[in-house]
Amino acid sequence: MTTPETTSTASAPATTPADAETPGLLAALAPLLAAESDAEAPAAGVDPGDLEQAVWLRLLERLQETGAPERPADWLRRAVRAEARRARRTTDRERPYEDEPAPPPDTEGPHGSPETSLLVAERHRTLRAAVTRTPGRCPSLLTAMLDPQDPTYREIAGELGISQGSLGPMRSRCLGCLRRMLAAEVPAPGRRGRVR
Repeated sequence: MTTPETTSTASAPATTPADAETPGLLAALAPLLAAESDAEAPAAGVDPGDLEQAVWLRLLERLQETGAPERPADWLRRAVRAEARRARRTTDRERPYEDEPAPPPDTEGPHGSPETSLLVAERHRTLRAAVTRTPGRCPSLLTAMLDPQDPTYREIAGELGISQGSLGPMRSRCLGCLRRMLAAEVPAPGRRGRVR
């Protein structure tokens, strides 16, 4: 979780009482913003960190222009929802190419074009992030299974200190959990909201 930081230099103008309250206000709102962003981001199809940063920016602009909101927690909740709606509208307008041409076989790089490399890297980051959030011993099991060395069941069981026979059922449970987590994070295709 990142929060905006205030810096002071020797040439900075004198601070006002509102400036003195800003760090305390930001620190008090940080947990609420993180929780609200985590709740709104999946439906908006954005990363919670991106949503947080957008709201921090709006709050800092607000503090600079008109000062602190009268009810900061309520303002923050409204700002998160407004940013989530904006992100949803952007996502609704952006459409991927239906038939993207395959990269020519002589292109450089492991995945062809830079765009393809970026998409593959983003999928890997999403998968790795979801693996770390799985419960119990699943993160260590799934990480071992994703190892590029491609270890055998015997090697994985030895590394984790479990019997080889229990590895299969544990793998199934962990993959099921991971599948449910990823399905919840990926927004459903099509328009969301009420049909008019």
